[in-house]
Amino acid sequence: MTDVSIIRANESRRLAAVRRYGILDTPPDGAFDRITALAARRFGVPISIISIVDEDRIWFKSHHGLGVEQIGRDPGLCASAILSNDPHILTDASIDPRSLANPLVAGDFGLRFYAGVPLTTDDGHNLGTLCIIDKEARPIDESQIEDLKDLAAIVMDQIEMQLSARRAVSQAELMAREIDHRVMNSLQFVSALLSMQSRSLEDADAVGHLQLAANRVAAVAQVHRHFYADADDQASCITFLRRLCAELESILGREILVTGDEGNIPTTSVQPIGLLVNELVTNAAKHGRGLIEVHYEIDANKHALIVSDEGRDLPKDFDPAAPGQSLGMRVVTSLTQQLGGKLTSGHRPDGGSCFKVEFEAQQQLRSA
Repeated sequence: MTDVSIIRANESRRLAAVRRYGILDTPPDGAFDRITALAARRFGVPISIISIVDEDRIWFKSHHGLGVEQIGRDPGLCASAILSNDPHILTDASIDPRSLANPLVAGDFGLRFYAGVPLTTDDGHNLGTLCIIDKEARPIDESQIEDLKDLAAIVMDQIEMQLSARRAVSQAELMAREIDHRVMNSLQFVSALLSMQSRSLEDADAVGHLQLAANRVAAVAQVHRHFYADADDQASCITFLRRLCAELESILGREILVTGDEGNIPTTSVQPIGLLVNELVTNAAKHGRGLIEVHYEIDANKHALIVSDEGRDLPKDFDPAAPGQSLGMRVVTSLTQQLGGKLTSGHRPDGGSCFKVEFEAQQQLRSA
C-alpha cells in the first residue's frame, strides 16, 4: 500500500488521536498565535494557520491574517496535506493539477501559494497542519521548507506538552481523591475505636465525652465524604446539607430538618460550611432538645447558615467568640473566620438556641 492508502485506511484511528489531544474548539492560545505570527513574518506571507482536521471540518487553532475559525473539510487544502507525511507545496495553485478545481483557488478567495507541513503525533497520526498561504504565486526553497518543518515540530511539542499537563493534573486529582478516601476511612476507624472504648467504661461522664468525640469524628468523616462527592467548581449547598444531615441523624440519633434556598456556591466554601453544620448540630444534640433545624438562606451574594434547636435558651450575655469557650465554639469561630463571615447567637421566639453565620459566598477562603 502507498503512504496515502495507509493514511486513508487509518482515518478512524487518526480521528481518535484528534479526540485524545482534546484540542478542538479550545480557546485561543498565545503560544500558538506567536508561532503563526512568526511564520508569517519569516516567509513574508499574509496568512499562517495551525489547523486541526476533524471529521467534516478543518478547525483553526490559530489563524494569523484570516478572520474565520474553520472551514468545511472538502475544499480545504489541509485535508489533502495530512494524506502524506511530506510537506504539501503549491507554488502556483492556479496551474497545479492538484488544486485547479479547489474553490479556494478557483473562487473569490484567489489562493495561489500554499505550503503545509503535517502535525504528526509520536504514534504517527497527522492531526492537521502548520501552513502558510499567499494570494500571489511564489517559490519556496528547501531551507525554507526545513524552517517550516521545524516550526511545525514546535507546534506539535506544544500540543504534546499540553496533553501531558492535562494528564498530570488528572493523575494528581486521582491521587488526591485516593488520599481523601483513605483519610475518611481513617476517621471512621478512629470513631469506631472511640465508641468501643466508651462502652468499656463505667464512669458516665467519661462515656459521654468519648461518645461525643466518636460522633464528632464520624461526622467530620461524613463531611469529608460528601464534599468530595461534588467534583465541580460549583455545588448545590442545600443538596449537600441534606445529604450530610441525613448522615448526622443516624450518628447522633436526633431528627434534623433541613430547609432553605436552592442555589450553587463555590466548592471552596462547601467544606467549611459542612464542618460548621457538624459542630453546631453536634452542639445542639448535646445541649438542646427536640427538633434540630438547619436553614440556609441566599440573598444575591449574601449567604446565611442558621442552626437552631428547641432546648434551653443561651445565657443572656453569651458570646460565642469570648475566651474560654468550649472546643466546639472555638472551632465554629475559626470556621466562620475562614469564610470571612460573622457569627451571632440568640434565642428562638418559641424557645431554644439559635446560631447564625453570615458570609459572602464568592469571597476567597481565608487561612485559618
